Amino acid sequence: MMGKVPSFSPGSTVSSALPGYVALCLTLQVHRLVSAQFTVTGSDHAVTASLDGEAILSCHLSPRMSAENMEVGWLRSQDSEIVHLYRDGEHQYGQQMPEYSGRTELLRDDITNGRVFLRIHNIRPSDNGPYKCFFQSSVFYKDALLELQVAGLGSDPVISVEGHQDGGIRVVCRSDRWYSQPEAQWRDLQGQILPLASKNIAQEANGLFQAEIAVVITEESNQKVSCCVRNPLLNQERKTAISLAELYFPQDNPWTVALGVILPLMAVLMALASYCFWKQSRVKETLQSDKESEKDPKLPGEKHLSGLEDTFAMPHADSGAAEEVLCATHLPGFLSNLQSKGITD
Repeated sequence: MMGKVPSFSPGSTVSSALPGYVALCLTLQVHRLVSAQFTVTGSDHAVTASLDGEAILSCHLSPRMSAENMEVGWLRSQDSEIVHLYRDGEHQYGQQMPEYSGRTELLRDDITNGRVFLRIHNIRPSDNGPYKCFFQSSVFYKDALLELQVAGLGSDPVISVEGHQDGGIRVVCRSDRWYSQPEAQWRDLQGQILPLASKNIAQEANGLFQAEIAVVITEESNQKVSCCVRNPLLNQERKTAISLAELYFPQDNPWTVALGVILPLMAVLMALASYCFWKQSRVKETLQSDKESEKDPKLPGEKHLSGLEDTFAMPHADSGAAEEVLCATHLPGFLSNLQSKGITD
C-alpha cells in the first residue's frame, strides 16, 4: 500500500509567510522609532550672567545618545529667531540674528553623549529672557526652554549737596549702569531707612538703569548718612557715606569758647602793663631830673624860681610815684585774677 505524497505549492507557502514578515517589519520599525525618541533637558534654574561678561547655556538628550548627526539649535523663544544653528556638521552663521553675530560659540566636546553648551560673550541687557534649545534627528524633534537673567552692578553712588530745603540741607545721590531695576535708599548711622524728598529710577536708551534719590538733612537729625543702591537679583549693593555735621552744622568747641574769653582779657592785660611800664619810666625820668637840678648852683632868683617849680612839681611827682606804687602793688594780683577768670570761664 502506497502512502500519499503531500503536495507542495509555492504560492500557498508565500501567502502563509507574508503576515509574519509584515509583523516582523512593523516590529522592527516600531523598535527603531521607539529607540529614536528622546527628551531634551535644559538647566532646571535660571542662568545669571553679568553685564559685559559671558553666559553658558546647557542642553542634553535623555536617554544618552550621540547627537553628532542631528541638527542642534538655539532660538529666542518669544520669536523663534536663531541665536545659533548647527546642521550637517557645520555652523549655520548665515541664519543667525545680527545681534548675536560674533558673540556665540557652540561647545561640542560632549556631543557624542548628547550634551552641548552655548556660550554667549559680551552679555548685553537685550540678552535677558527665555531661550529654546532643540535637537532634531531624521525622525524625531524635541526642545526645552531655558531662562537667562542678566544682572549689572552699577557705579558707586555720587553724593552732592544742593542747597537748603524745608529748614535743612538737600542732599542728592546718583548712580548709573544698573540692570535690572535697582533699589535705592538713604540710611542713617544706625541703618534706619530715611524718608526721601524725591526719587527717580529710569531706564536709559542703552537699556541700563539710573537711580537718583534725595533726602533733606536737618540739624536735629542724624547728620551722618549713607546712600545705598542694591541689585536684588545679585543681592549686592554699592554704598557711599557723607557727614554734614562739620561742614554745614558746626558745633561750639570748648576751646573756641575759652579762646573767645581769654584773648580779650589778654589784650586788656597787655594794654594795662604797657601803660604801667610807660608811667614808671616817666616817674623815673622826673626823679632823675629833680636830682640833677639840686646839684646845680643857682642864683637867689633862680633858687626862688626853683622853689616855686618844686612846689608845683611835687604833686606831679607824688602822683607819678603813687601810680607806680599802684602798678607795682596791685597789678600782679589783678593780672592773676584776670588769668584765672579767663581760664576757668
